[in-house]
Amino acid sequence: MGEPPSLQYSTIEPVLSNRQIERIIKAVEDRFDEQVEFLTRLVRAASLRGNEASIQKIVSNALEERGYDVRSFAIDPARIGKDPAFSPTRFELKDSTIVVGSKRPPREGGRSLALNAHVDVVPVGTSARWRYEPFSATRNGDWLYGRGAGDMKAGLAANLFALDALSAAGFDLKGPVQFQSVIEEETTGNGAAMVLAEGFRADAVLISEPTDEKLVSANTGVMKFAVTLQGVSAHPFEVAAGRSAIDIAIRTIEHLRQLEQEWIAERPISQPDFACVDNPIALTIGTISGGEWLASVPSECRFEGRIGFYPGEMAEARAVRFESFLRKAFSNDPQLKGCPEPEIEWVGVKQGGYVLTPGSEAEALLAKAHSLADSCERELQRFVMPCYLDAAVFTLHGDMTSLVYGPVAEHIHAVDERVSLSSLLRVTKAIALFAASWCGIEAVAEQV
Repeated sequence: MGEPPSLQYSTIEPVLSNRQIERIIKAVEDRFDEQVEFLTRLVRAASLRGNEASIQKIVSNALEERGYDVRSFAIDPARIGKDPAFSPTRFELKDSTIVVGSKRPPREGGRSLALNAHVDVVPVGTSARWRYEPFSATRNGDWLYGRGAGDMKAGLAANLFALDALSAAGFDLKGPVQFQSVIEEETTGNGAAMVLAEGFRADAVLISEPTDEKLVSANTGVMKFAVTLQGVSAHPFEVAAGRSAIDIAIRTIEHLRQLEQEWIAERPISQPDFACVDNPIALTIGTISGGEWLASVPSECRFEGRIGFYPGEMAEARAVRFESFLRKAFSNDPQLKGCPEPEIEWVGVKQGGYVLTPGSEAEALLAKAHSLADSCERELQRFVMPCYLDAAVFTLHGDMTSLVYGPVAEHIHAVDERVSLSSLLRVTKAIALFAASWCGIEAVAEQV
């Protein structure tokens, strides 16, 4: 995909001197071993959904030690169904909180910046299938293994140590900075929504998701659903009297595959970035359960999944289309006629997608920082992520310039998730240089 022809990154006037760049890069390098140790601690904190309290304590302690003004707050369930930034959920989070550390400059004058990362991780599956224990944070050569190592605790460590490097290099940012450690990115996006609800805004937000050192140019809207099907139970000796809910579920999923193809075909000409994406809609059936006994015709089956849609449409409008499609399928398909209509629930992210308009100064400065952080001086590439990103919440509901950029990682959400440490080092340098360029810096000694 690459950069748009209209954007000439190489012509951007330098906002940092060579000496400042060298000092910042060296400061990142000098503390990288400490950064990897911190990342190891984060990965070993098994922050599955609802169990993020221990890792958020690590984060809040680290921020307090560094002099940030730290706030911790929970997601307000009363906002769900009322505030459009929030997605539906029935899950009680109890002790899980969001942590935001803020610093204001000694003298005002620069643009504000938020660095964002999420600490919640997806389940590990069968631990025996992993090369190393999923939460062991085992290092092998350039790779650090573990659930959440790539998605996205490495990014959180990069955000923190990028800001550390600026201080270690003897600089203060001229603009206010926020360090956001959120929950619920993997399920609802309500952590990011609560950040906005608490009044946190910035001129730009950078989210250090694992993007292979590329910049996300767009993401799809996403809806997460659960569908429950009813059948008729029966004993094997009178199997003809029954109707398998599992068979009904399989047939329903076949129809949803047709819906997926219909939505793929709606690829908008106005958004050329999607032309190179094989399946931006990406229907996924993630869980399925059904039946009461192995020798009985099952009376109920439930499956959960997600489906995407192109930016530019509201999630509610797509939800109506989804529900209408399934109702018609049950009315028209001879194999489904006579079955009770499916029960459809919205159980997670229900959010539109966004497009990062090319040509912004924020993107140009990040591209320059990316090039300076890499000894090969590679240009920053753009690409589409056909999934949910918290950037959608900040863009659509906070009207904020949202950049998603982070390290190389492999097998995220899968067995043997791992992150490249050499890539993490480059990304940390780039984030530090971007923050310095975006907010502006001044030497601590210059403060009078």
